[in-house]
Amino acid sequence: MKANVISAITLNRLSKVYDSAVVSDISLEIAQGSFVTLLGPSGSGKSTILQMIGGFVAPTSGRILFGADDVTSLPPNRRPCNTIFQDLGLFPHMTVAENVAYGLKVRGVTPEMRKRRVADMLAIVALEGLEGRRVHQLSGGQRQRVALARALVLEPSVLLLDEPLTGLDERLREQLRDEIRRLHRRLGSTFLAVTHNQDEALSLSDRIAVLRAGKIEQVGSPRELFEAPANAFVARFVGVDAMIKPDTVERGSEVWTALVAGRRIPCAPPLRGATSESYLVALRPERIRITRAGEPADIGPVTVTGTAYKGRDIEIEGMLLDGQILKFLIPADQCSALPAVGAEIDLTWQPQRALLVAETGVVEP
Repeated sequence: MKANVISAITLNRLSKVYDSAVVSDISLEIAQGSFVTLLGPSGSGKSTILQMIGGFVAPTSGRILFGADDVTSLPPNRRPCNTIFQDLGLFPHMTVAENVAYGLKVRGVTPEMRKRRVADMLAIVALEGLEGRRVHQLSGGQRQRVALARALVLEPSVLLLDEPLTGLDERLREQLRDEIRRLHRRLGSTFLAVTHNQDEALSLSDRIAVLRAGKIEQVGSPRELFEAPANAFVARFVGVDAMIKPDTVERGSEVWTALVAGRRIPCAPPLRGATSESYLVALRPERIRITRAGEPADIGPVTVTGTAYKGRDIEIEGMLLDGQILKFLIPADQCSALPAVGAEIDLTWQPQRALLVAETGVVEP
């Protein structure tokens, strides 16, 4: 992290071992006012890390700092953060306003001030007029917003969100995702979320830490992870799922060359610091297209083995000369005639260059 950027949270070689969950030697800095997401599959350790930061789980080793203060041994109520868990934890016997005001009441804020701050916060999360409703009278998206308001009304410097959009339908997820992003920009607090959903992570975050089996595979901006994944695991997790295994790889200074099914494919070199004994050629399915007449091909011939309508896109599955399967997408509104199963086609992805990613391994610091 740059020297002039203030860290809101610092994790220093944080580890946790208990039952089947393991977090191993995690170091991470979260800039003040940023939105950072821990992204990974179930069991990757992301929720355990969030619980350690919130003070609900004690680390086996390592330190947690909020600013310059070591809070590793402090209980949750003495840490300058609020946590919103998946179950939200709303009080069913209280109204919306009472839920939001609860933390202020515990802190001894006067009734007049509580009323004013609750009204302001409900306006921010677009829940005006619902002050008197109880939890069971609210939609899923409204309950999520009540939980956000209850946490944010306490003006925490850090807000921790555990799978904030889980359990909502697609329309509500998109709506609440936009509201969370708007709230972050408006309030300027530090947000740290965990999710297994790459769309949420990419659209919400300033930076993303991708986890697997209790270790960080890569940290970067959404664009950095999307355009230059460190390895095949990260690539697949952010949506680069068209990958083929080269027969050989030739290293170069600016361009590496992969030999696939008799074709020499120029590739962007793997990310600096990514270590591996073997590599994969990674392609974005939406950037692959069938060559036009007279256009040079990047790979081919490819035998069409199947097609599938995906709504906005049509997925085409093809087999390379070496037997590998490659899937790619064609916009449905730009596809006048699909190639028939059994047809031979040539493919290109120019002007973009193919990515070369480590098949395994993590990025060394």
